[in-house]
Amino acid sequence: MRQRDGRATGARRASTTTRLSIVTPSSIDTTNRERAPSDGTRLIPIQTPKGEFRVWTRRIGDNPRIKVLLLHGGPGASDESFEGCETWFAGAGIEFIYYDQLGSFRSDQPDDPDLWELSRFVEEVEQVRVALGLDAANFYLLGHSWGGILAIEYALTYGQHLKALVVSNMMSSCPAYNAYAREVLEPAMDPAALAEIRRLEAAGEFEDPRYMELLMEQHYVHHVLRMPPDAWPGPVNRTFAHINQSIYVLMQGPSELGLSGRLVEWDRTADLGSITAPTLVIGATHDTMDPAYMEMMAGRFPRGEFLLCPDGSHMAMWDDERTWFEGLIGFIRRVDARAERGG
Repeated sequence: MRQRDGRATGARRASTTTRLSIVTPSSIDTTNRERAPSDGTRLIPIQTPKGEFRVWTRRIGDNPRIKVLLLHGGPGASDESFEGCETWFAGAGIEFIYYDQLGSFRSDQPDDPDLWELSRFVEEVEQVRVALGLDAANFYLLGHSWGGILAIEYALTYGQHLKALVVSNMMSSCPAYNAYAREVLEPAMDPAALAEIRRLEAAGEFEDPRYMELLMEQHYVHHVLRMPPDAWPGPVNRTFAHINQSIYVLMQGPSELGLSGRLVEWDRTADLGSITAPTLVIGATHDTMDPAYMEMMAGRFPRGEFLLCPDGSHMAMWDDERTWFEGLIGFIRRVDARAERGG
């Protein structure tokens, strides 16, 4: 999204997969809504083909068996979209790690388009994993939106290091997302408004305030975050304000109704069966992405599960918060329990 959306990519139909049973509200202590204290901030050096840079991380909590590394959306957004973890994960005794990818917010922001390639981001995540001492005994990788693309790609390359994988609000096919946007989301919009959006896009008027105004009333409040714009949570507004547009536009493209950047042909649906780590796919009824397609994805993972957020959209961790976090925490606990039993 242009200064307000950390968006992902959507899709189509699907098969039936057993939905998660989620943990009960009483099993998670959410009484303390204040930000949890930070246990440690680290700037991790990252080696790239263009030299060494540093990425920002911050660990919260201490659990030797459960360490969740958070991959934010964008590309080029920030860790702030995950700030709800400070309530839910702290109450559940789950350690998690904020992480701004190279080019994002608190990390170094080199001005070099050659760095913004998916394969280089995968190598960056692996270097972060090594620096933080994460391994198959404790490493949960959670990617939201663009972070879901990165998480899938990481799991296909370095899956032996994962204890579990979570793909939230991200389809495994950008062409399928474009088809869903074109065939399902756009026809539901007001035709006159859609025509005006398309006119502005054709003229390259992406910075015109009218473009964002139309998208907000026609698209964002229905499919990105289902709240009135003036009620959007501070962490969401901050992460959208901090998007590095040079990365976002290069990889996602300038339009908010479909994808046209470097990721346009990315499709790993046929490869999901080779990811053997327990995997949770989180979809939402009102998402920019087709929840039926995401349910199908869960069925392709050998150890996949699917969680549907019925009241959520793309930022389901905010507009269907309880379902998103309780389902996620329940999955994490089940994986940990099975690992302790040797299963």
